[in-house]
Amino acid sequence: VQLQASGGGLVQAGESLRLSCAASGRTFSSYAVGWFRQAPGKEREFVARISWGGSSTYYTNSVKGRFTISRDNAKNTVYLQMNSLKPEDTAVYYCAADRTRSYSSDSARYDYWGQGTQVTVSS
Repeated sequence: VQLQASGGGLVQAGESLRLSCAASGRTFSSYAVGWFRQAPGKEREFVARISWGGSSTYYTNSVKGRFTISRDNAKNTVYLQMNSLKPEDTAVYYCAADRTRSYSSDSARYDYWGQGTQVTVSS
């Protein structure tokens, strides 16, 4: 599976962005997908995850109520809708695919990674 993240950009606080993670490969619908982010000088952190069928979603506390993860398996794409953005959301955002079915926020569990897309939120 090859992943490509896109949709990042420069926005002001309070605005929205939608990230996309496009995947190649016929088995994409068998993978759970997560979004992670890494700010300068910080470790990569878990943001959100969606199960292979889309019925289960998980979020880190700091984005609950603001971010929504979704997927369209017919288009081999996972989305991260980010609303009410804050300066602390500034980071490079990565999507990653996990072959296992059980939930995990551990980046080491994910098998395939996209290249990352920069999100910058100005105050």
